[in-house]
Amino acid sequence: MSLFSNTAVLLSKELRTEFRSRELLTTTVVFILVVLILFSFAISPTTEESREFGPGLLWLAILFAASLMLQPCFLREQNNDTLSSLRLAVSDPFSIFLAKLIANTLFLLLTELIMLPFFAIFYNVPVLPEFHWLLLVLSLGSLGISIAGTALSAISAQARMRELLLPLLLLPLLTPVLVVSATVTVSLFERVPIVKGKGIAFLGVFDVVFLTALWLFGEYLLEE
Repeated sequence: MSLFSNTAVLLSKELRTEFRSRELLTTTVVFILVVLILFSFAISPTTEESREFGPGLLWLAILFAASLMLQPCFLREQNNDTLSSLRLAVSDPFSIFLAKLIANTLFLLLTELIMLPFFAIFYNVPVLPEFHWLLLVLSLGSLGISIAGTALSAISAQARMRELLLPLLLLPLLTPVLVVSATVTVSLFERVPIVKGKGIAFLGVFDVVFLTALWLFGEYLLEE
């Protein structure tokens, strides 16, 4: 119970901090919209091209947003020297990671929900018919990105070239998630939508495996 109570307290701190300033969300939303607009004007896709290439551009924009959002995840605690205080305040160090990855997932999903209507307009792709499946794919993909990104953010926050280290570590690790998420999304945008169960199952397994690894080795990441 201490894990969940500590996580709830830390999660409320993360949410209050972000919604009080709204700097990260505002910057990420503006950035991701600019990326989508630039892609739409640069490619000028037809309807068929949008169904084929749109999902890849969508997840590329999500990757850009995640990289921007995850960078200051542990950097704030490092700069303010509060990470040591948090470790002393909680009985289970995993609650620190759990609160941050839940907050990162919620922020990323909120950004994606804001982005979807603009994506549908700019690329002429209907998102409502299979919205429930699309939301599931976005949730699983965002969770996987947040788990890996939160762990790597804890590592890179203590490095000298932290701004460069996180993207270098994050991109290779998230390649399977992005490829599978884009493939499943393509099948949902086809004229006759197809739900690829194997792809969704892969995303679920990825999330469980990496979450378990974070639970097992999270304390060591905070110590290094």
